[in-house]
Order: sequence, then structure tokens, then C-alpha cells
Amino acid sequence: MSRITSVEQLEALYGLPGEASVVKELDHVIPEYAAFIEASPFVALATGGPEGLDCSPRGDLAGFVRIVDEKTLMMPDRRGNNRADSLKNIIRDPRVGLLFLVPGSGTTLRINGRAHITTDAELCASFMVDGKPARSVTVIDVDAVYFQCARAIVRSDLWNPARHVDPKSLPTPGQILEITSRNNIDGETYDREWPERAKKTMW
Repeated sequence: MSRITSVEQLEALYGLPGEASVVKELDHVIPEYAAFIEASPFVALATGGPEGLDCSPRGDLAGFVRIVDEKTLMMPDRRGNNRADSLKNIIRDPRVGLLFLVPGSGTTLRINGRAHITTDAELCASFMVDGKPARSVTVIDVDAVYFQCARAIVRSDLWNPARHVDPKSLPTPGQILEITSRNNIDGETYDREWPERAKKTMW
């Protein structure tokens, strides 16, 4: 295996980006990019901290990431597993990357920026869903925004229902937890109770 160890070697292999790959990147959100943010119910949030890197899923009603202005976004944080890996990272290293997906669209939107976390009561209440405010809000200062072409989505056939995997063919969360906890967690009980527990903590 021949390891690439320099940018020069990488550029020799891949070449330089074309004009379209360069001009699409801006330092602010334009209306055309805003359309993807407003239509997206799912974002992958990438952060980094002393323990390493983290990429965390964020999902909510479409448009849950609020566009404050062309340089500022806000994203609510709701109930979860309380690991708060991404939030811990942001406190110590504000750099973030976001990847917005829109069901049915091959085009994704990428945003790089710097973030901070606020628990301002009025702001959290403004993100209320089902009578519950956000637990905190991540405020993102946009440094770069650009669309990613559809090749990855097309290759993966991500939105094709005929290609969806039967969940029954995969290990359940309970089965995984039973193994990783060395049988301290009963997997069957965990899976049985999960739907009702999820309803109570959805928002």
C-alpha cells in the first residue's frame, strides 16, 4: 500500500478543483442556501475536543435550524442521552461543521463555523415544541457555506425505499447494550420499553 503523506501527492492524484467547486463557497447564507436549511429535518453536527472528534445526528421538524441572519444560525438541543459530547466539545473548541440533508434531494448543504451554547430562557422558549422548550440553543457564526453535489446520495441510493434495510436484519439497541454492559442491561426489556420511553422524551 502506497501511503500519501503530502498535499502535493494528493493534488497530483486528484488534480485541482474546478471552478464550480470553488465559486460555490461563500462566507454567508444566501436565499438559495437558506432554502435547503429551511427544508432540512436532519443535520450531522461535527465537533472536536480534547478527547477527539465527534459527529452527532440532529433531527427535528423541517427548518428546525433557525436562520437569524446571513451569518448566524441557531439550533435547539432537546432531550437525549445526556452524553452531550458535541456540547462539551463546543465549550472547549468552538469550531463546528454541519451537513444538512433534505429527504428526496441529492444535494446536501455544508456549513463550517464557530459556535457557542446559550440557555437564555426566552430564546429556548422560542424553540418550544409540544409545550417543551429547548434545553439549550447552539448559536453558530457562519464562516463557510456551500452545497455538495449529489454523487454520494446517488451512489448510495439513499432515498430509494426499495433499497431500505429491514431493521429486523440488524442488532437491536437492546441486544447491543446487553453485550456492551456484560449483561448488566437486559436487552429484551430495554427494547420492549423503548417506544414508550421515547414518547416521553421526544421533545
